[in-house]
Amino acid sequence: MSSSRTIGFLTALALAAVLAGCKERKDPGIQGWVEADMIFVSPDESGRVTKLNVREGDEVKPGAALYSVDDELQQADLNQNKATLANAQQTYDRAASLSKTGSGTQANLDSAVSALRVAEARVNTSQTRLARRSGFAPVGGTIQQIYFREGEMVPAQRPVLSIMPPGNMKLRFFVPEAELPRLAIGDEVKVTCDNCAADLTAKIYFIATTAEYTPPVIYSLDERSKLVYLIQARPSRPDSLRVGQPISVFTHARTPVADKR
Repeated sequence: MSSSRTIGFLTALALAAVLAGCKERKDPGIQGWVEADMIFVSPDESGRVTKLNVREGDEVKPGAALYSVDDELQQADLNQNKATLANAQQTYDRAASLSKTGSGTQANLDSAVSALRVAEARVNTSQTRLARRSGFAPVGGTIQQIYFREGEMVPAQRPVLSIMPPGNMKLRFFVPEAELPRLAIGDEVKVTCDNCAADLTAKIYFIATTAEYTPPVIYSLDERSKLVYLIQARPSRPDSLRVGQPISVFTHARTPVADKR
């Protein structure tokens, strides 16, 4: 082999070694993804959706009107119980009047009082059932998904829609067993993702106590043979992330290093 070929070969090997060293120094971080705990809003009883006041993606405040479900049956029940209450009130008034004059018995008065209280309770129950035919936002957030539209029948206790409060967004990732002792609840981690802001962080609020052999979502084949623990963290800027988005997490033991090529 000529000297020029030898020099070229050695140069190529040196360049490959440098590139390999750069790649080894670049830590891809711990792979994870974004999830959220949704708030599901549903009617107590089945019915047909008569009105939707929101669309997917709308921002709502606590107490905002979301939807209405047909209330004919509940209204009829309320009217019937109001009629029963009116009769119970008349019976009580008569028994109380007779009791004052000494013409009535205490037993009749007690029975009238009991019937009146039952009738009042039934009216209150009917009013509550009627009021709950309209759904209101229990929290502020974004309408994430609508499951039943106007004209569709919604079963009892099935959600009409879901709300995603910003504070309910979370990051889930798995940490190898060797790194677990260096992490604690309250630790801050750095978060990166495609086309995201450079200063995203999150705070750890949950560390699993049970190991898993394989994460449910595998981004790296190297992690298959390791014991890993689920960790969840709350992002500092949830508005910068999207549910289902893949992310890379860097703990204080893993600092992202720029690729110096």
